Amino acid sequence: MQSIFREYDIRGIFNEELNEQTVKQLGLFLGREVGSGQTVAIGYDARTHSPILFGWLASGFNHAGVKVLDLGLCPTPVSYFAGYQHFDGVQPGASVMITGSHNPPEYNGFKITIGNQPFFGEQIYALGRAMRDAAFEAIGDNPAATKVDGLDRYIRYLIESFSHLKGMREQLVFDCGNGVAAVALEPVLKALEIAAPVLYAEPDGTFPNHHPDPSEEENLEDLKRALAQEGAHYGFAYDGDADRIALISPKYNFKGDVLALFLARHIDHPIVIGEVKCSQVMYDEINKFGQAIMYKTGHSNLKVKIKETKASFAAEVSGHLFFNDRYYGYDDAIYATLRLMELIQAGFDFDGELERLPKLYSTDELKVKATEESKFAIIDRLREALKNPPADFPAIREVITIDGVRVVFEKGWGLVRASNTTPVLVTRFEAQSPEALEQIQSAMMALLRECQ
Repeated sequence: MQSIFREYDIRGIFNEELNEQTVKQLGLFLGREVGSGQTVAIGYDARTHSPILFGWLASGFNHAGVKVLDLGLCPTPVSYFAGYQHFDGVQPGASVMITGSHNPPEYNGFKITIGNQPFFGEQIYALGRAMRDAAFEAIGDNPAATKVDGLDRYIRYLIESFSHLKGMREQLVFDCGNGVAAVALEPVLKALEIAAPVLYAEPDGTFPNHHPDPSEEENLEDLKRALAQEGAHYGFAYDGDADRIALISPKYNFKGDVLALFLARHIDHPIVIGEVKCSQVMYDEINKFGQAIMYKTGHSNLKVKIKETKASFAAEVSGHLFFNDRYYGYDDAIYATLRLMELIQAGFDFDGELERLPKLYSTDELKVKATEESKFAIIDRLREALKNPPADFPAIREVITIDGVRVVFEKGWGLVRASNTTPVLVTRFEAQSPEALEQIQSAMMALLRECQ
C-alpha cells in the first residue's frame, strides 16, 4: 500500500494498489484531516474506473462525517476552482480530483487540496504511515453526495472573463486526446463563437487514439497533421485531466518555459517562478523587465511558492502553467489556452519571437534508471563529487541545489535530479553550441555513472 503515496499525489493501479479497502480507508483518513462537519468537493476524470473510486472514496469521507459534493466528470482545474466557490452558502474545505493524469489506462489516483492549499510531500507520506499503522476500520458502502454545478460555474467564469475573444477568427486546432478537456473547452469555444476543429473530444478512459501526454512528441502527430490539413496557425493539446498544455505551430513546439517568457511580456512588472529544468534564456530574458525565480519541479511546490512570493505566475517545461495574475494561482490548461489566445488575437508572432531569442541547444528530459532507495543517495554523492571534480571536467561557475543539482558552466548548464514520482534520475542539458552541449552532457553523465 505504501507505494501509492507519492510526492505530489496518491497514485496506483486500479483494483490492485487502489482497491476498495484501501480507498475507503483513504477517504476516512483524509476526512479526519479535513474535519468532521466540513465539506469536500470531488471530481473525476474519464478513466473507466473513476466513478467506482468516487463511490469508495465518498464512503470513507461520509464515515468520517464529512459532507461530499459531487463535481462529476470534469478537468482537474474544476476541482481547484470549486474550492473558491460557495454551494448553497458553503465553501468546500477540501477538494479531491480522481485522476490518472497522463498515466496508462489501468492507473488512477487522487490530487488533493485542503483549504485551497496542495496536500503533498510529508503530508501525504504521514497519511500513508497513519493508515499503515492504524487498526482496520470496517466501512460500508455509503456513496451519498450532493451534486453541484462546479463545471457549469467554471465554464461561465471563463466565458465572462474572456468575452473579448468572441468571434476570434484565427485558424486554430485543438486535441483533447479523449481526456476531459473538451467538457469545458467546447462549451467555451461555442459561447465565444470560435469555430475550430476539436480532435478526440469524447472522454474515453481507454484513450483509443493516442496517449494523453502532450509533452511526448509522438502524441502530437495527429495535431500536426490537422494543422497542415486545416491550414491552421496554432494547435493546442492537453493531458488526460487538462492541467497541462502544449502549443505548437507548423514550425515549432513551444515548451512551457518559452510560453512563460512570452506571457510575462504582457504582465506589468511580472514575478515569474520557473523550475530547475527551465531554459536559462527564460530566466535571463524575464530578468530584463521583471523578476524570475528558480524553484523546485512539481506542481504542488510551485503552487506553494506562488502564494509565498505573490508571483504573477509559474511554469514548468512540461506545460503546467499557473496564473496568479487575474486568476487563482493553480495550473489550468483551459485557462492557459485562453490567455495564449489573447496573444494570438493581438497578433503576437510566436514563431518570430522564438527565432529572435538567443540560440541555445538543449536535450529533452533524459531519464536514468535508479531505485526508490538509491536515487536520492546518488544525488548526494554527485553533490559531493562536484566539490572536487575530475581534472578534465569543464570549469564550474555555480552549483544550484534547489532540486537535485543544476551545474552552471561558462557556455551552458546540466541538471540531474531525482524524480519524485518514479524510480529514475532526470537529466537535462543546455548550451550555446552543439559542441558545448556534447561536452557538458558527456562530462556530467560520466560523473553521474561514477556516483551510481
